[in-house]
Amino acid sequence: MTGYGVANLENDTFVIHAEVKTLNSKFLDLSLKYPRQFADKEIEIRNLISERLERGKVNLTLDFNTKSYDDLPIEINEVLFRKYLQKYKSLASQAGETIPDLVKLALQSPNVSTTTITEKSQKPEEWGAVKKVLLEAVDRCMGYREDEGAALLEKFEENIQVISEGLNRIKEEEPRRKQKIKDKIRNHFSEWMQEHDFDQNRFEQELIYYFEKLDITEEIVRLETHINYFQKILRSGESQGKKLGFISQEIGREINTIGSKANDVVIQQLVIEMKDELEKIKEQSLNIL
Repeated sequence: MTGYGVANLENDTFVIHAEVKTLNSKFLDLSLKYPRQFADKEIEIRNLISERLERGKVNLTLDFNTKSYDDLPIEINEVLFRKYLQKYKSLASQAGETIPDLVKLALQSPNVSTTTITEKSQKPEEWGAVKKVLLEAVDRCMGYREDEGAALLEKFEENIQVISEGLNRIKEEEPRRKQKIKDKIRNHFSEWMQEHDFDQNRFEQELIYYFEKLDITEEIVRLETHINYFQKILRSGESQGKKLGFISQEIGREINTIGSKANDVVIQQLVIEMKDELEKIKEQSLNIL
């Protein structure tokens, strides 16, 4: 489910910024970006997120900046720096050229500067503040997802209601369809039966078989059951995304069977409308946890 949450904290010592973005995914897929000094907290960060965000592609960006340093966060090898600087000056003199930004070039040379921030260099109060900001960003992302979920719930209820109304119209059309089939068979075979000899028992068996092949009573009952169950799960207030996806497949199976067996223009038009609404449900099914 898509979502977005951001949180900030600033005091006299440091500035913290946390941003959480989520996209649709069947599973929880975490992508984390955070400062090196919090590398030992990766498992804890992942647990904090997974406890709250059950599914989705989650991108976390965490920034931590200290306002003042007692010591520089890098270590400069001054001897090596001077040697690089002298070497570059000598090469430029030999070539009769000038090299701009010699100091910058020397500082960027290999092994001149080394980052001194270690994986465990953060202070307890720093991690406590970071954790607070992180949880706030995740909670805001959850709020975003809940708002989207409420809108999806309303849309799903509209979609499933259209399918339910379509089923009710099919149930109204079913007696007409059956009578139409009976009249068609009677008219087509009345003359043929007068002109030809046939086995009455065999004919009745074939007729029963033919009606069974076209009968959609069981499909109507099953479809109505699936629709009612879908509506019940929607209103349960629990995380049932996978279950809704499975029920949607069952609804689609019954709608397709009705369409193939009905052999009726009116019912097939209703089936097309129902399938269109079902596709809308399926497209958004990944958004439900």
